[in-house]
Amino acid sequence: MDPMFLAAVAPVTGWALHGGLLARRLSTARRDPLTGLHTRAGFTTRAERLIRRSPGAVAVLVDLDDFKQINDTHGHAAGDAVIAATGLRLAAWTTRHGVAARLGGDEFAALVVGEPRTAGLPALAAALNRPVLYDAGVLPVSASIGVCRLTDLTMPRLTDALSAADAAMYAAKGHGRRNR
Repeated sequence: MDPMFLAAVAPVTGWALHGGLLARRLSTARRDPLTGLHTRAGFTTRAERLIRRSPGAVAVLVDLDDFKQINDTHGHAAGDAVIAATGLRLAAWTTRHGVAARLGGDEFAALVVGEPRTAGLPALAAALNRPVLYDAGVLPVSASIGVCRLTDLTMPRLTDALSAADAAMYAAKGHGRRNR
C-alpha cells in the first residue's frame, strides 16, 4: 500500500474513532444508568425541540410518594427496583410520542406531543401506582402526578410548563396519596 496514502488515512481514521467515542460518551451522559431514561440535560434538549414543533404538548411531572420509606424499610436495591420500574412504566406510556426523563432521585418528567396518542393520564396513574415485584415480595408504590397543557400557558415554554406541572403535582400530594 502507498505510504503517502497510509499517512493521510491514519489521522482521519483516528479522528473518526475519537469522534465516535465522544458521541457515545455524550449519549451515555444524557441517559440515566438506572432507568435508561434521559437525564435533565437530555430531556431539556429534546423537550424544547418538541415544543417548537408541537405547542399543544403536555408536560407531566411525577414524584414517588414515601420513597424514602421504601429505601429505609427494604434497602436501596429495593428502591432501585422501584425507580427502574417507574422509568419503564413512564417510557411505555410516553412511547414514540414524546420524551421521558428521570430528573433525579424519585422525580420524573415527560413531555408528550399529543396526550390522545398515549394511553391517557388515568392509565399513566394506574401504571405508576402498581406495586413492584422485588425479591419474592411486593413493594407498594404510589406516585403524585402533575400535568400542564402548554395550551394553558401564555407562552409555551418548557420552564413554565414544568413549573405549572410541579405546582399541580404538589397540590395532588397535599390532597393525599394517589391523587392526580
